[in-house]
Amino acid sequence: MRQNILSMLFLLATLMPLQAQKFGFINTQELLASMPDLKIADVQVQALQNELLIKGEDMVTKFEADYKAYMTEVNGGTLSKVQMQQKEEVLVAKQDEIKKYEAEIQQKVGAKREELYKPILDKVKSEIEKLGKEGSYTMIFDGSAGMILHAAETENLMSALKAKLGVN
Repeated sequence: MRQNILSMLFLLATLMPLQAQKFGFINTQELLASMPDLKIADVQVQALQNELLIKGEDMVTKFEADYKAYMTEVNGGTLSKVQMQQKEEVLVAKQDEIKKYEAEIQQKVGAKREELYKPILDKVKSEIEKLGKEGSYTMIFDGSAGMILHAAETENLMSALKAKLGVN
């Protein structure tokens, strides 16, 4: 009998903290997609990318014209072997310049995206932490990352977080 009572007390002592834990979840992909700040940032990133692509397209157009002129000269037999080699080296250099510029575009666009997204993501992270503390949540999971096996809809914090961020 005493053993049963001790077992019951032990079981209650181990289960009590589990009941006190509170979990919540959000879908950060959905949240970010609904934020006007992120939409504005996306427009700015796209504008930069378009601007940079125009220069890249001009480089490609010029390269294609130079290549076509070179091929006309080759087919016309007006170039010596040395002249052909020199023109080919120039074309290869222009092609390498285009490849470097493509990498530069990716780097600049990535840096701009990071610059614009960082404050938005920091704001979301800060509000999630505040919401977790205010609501006494033990953990808040991100449903978009596939980290939830089961979640009661009553613990979905999306509405509360959107309200805190002023997002519809």
